[in-house]
Amino acid sequence: MRLLLIWLINAAALFAVPYLMHSVSMSSGWTALLAAALLGLVNALIRPLLVLLTLPVTFLSLGLFILIINGFLFWLVAQVVDGFHVASFWSAVGGAILYSIISWALSTLLLSKSDDNP
Repeated sequence: MRLLLIWLINAAALFAVPYLMHSVSMSSGWTALLAAALLGLVNALIRPLLVLLTLPVTFLSLGLFILIINGFLFWLVAQVVDGFHVASFWSAVGGAILYSIISWALSTLLLSKSDDNP
């Protein structure tokens, strides 16, 4: 049940990004649900490999290269999902940052500490 709630929170955050950034567009709520699921899979499967491969650059940039990786994965999902469009790579980096902030805020508000205790 918690996984479903997190997925819905991420979809809501992804659906909110186009209202704050005009260079990102989303055609429908179903597209947001699909993109959130695919973004979760990409972050779980591909992101750790990219972080490992770019570890020297990430270390030299004091961790800021992770923002580039997140933007690339956001852009990659936008290329795969119909109805989810990002205008440019830098728009994807900004969209990924905004998506993370909104997702964190919604998770903080909706997932209380009492959910952690069985």
